[in-house]
Amino acid sequence: MTSLNAELRAFYEARRQQIPAEVRQVMQRAGQELADSGQADRALTAGDRAPRFRLPSATGATVALDDLLATGPVALTFYRGAWCPYCNIALRALQRHHADITARGARLVAVSPQIPDESLSLTEKHDLAFDVLSDIGSDTAKQYGLAFDLPDDLAAVYDRLGFDLQRVNDGHPRTLPLPATYVIDRAGTIRWAFVNSDYTARAEPADILAALDALG
Repeated sequence: MTSLNAELRAFYEARRQQIPAEVRQVMQRAGQELADSGQADRALTAGDRAPRFRLPSATGATVALDDLLATGPVALTFYRGAWCPYCNIALRALQRHHADITARGARLVAVSPQIPDESLSLTEKHDLAFDVLSDIGSDTAKQYGLAFDLPDDLAAVYDRLGFDLQRVNDGHPRTLPLPATYVIDRAGTIRWAFVNSDYTARAEPADILAALDALG
């Protein structure tokens, strides 16, 4: 089976040819600035306590980390939104491994800054069996050290591409999370972490499963 990051790289290479050079330059410059900022290295990582959250799900329920941990470990993934094709690829890959995650007694939850209606559309489109939560304003992402603001030129590019982050993020169009995935044990400690400033790279499902197996 092709790895998730191989699938993401193939998509990137195919899509790159379709993006105008000036737009590509804006994206690449913003990505380099974010990488150079060192934020990914400052985000929470293995050994840190996982900040608690209570967030609305796509179906209107409120999901609390403490309630999830009461039943087992949690695989928590942050993504940018349904408008991001790389996020869609990653979420579909997680869905393919969802049964493997639950077989290990764990719960998988995905968090983005988009409104519940957008999360519901995403859930239905990809037939996701796990909770998709709305972190409006990215308050939870901030606690994990993941939230950042888009630079002006990249925000303008996203507007031109029709992503409408003003609407889907409920008035918080500039703030997004770094792509990240955490495995949190029942005591609330992060035992494994993937954080990357590059939104075209994501945690491999096989690595998430290995981290869950390592919990013992």
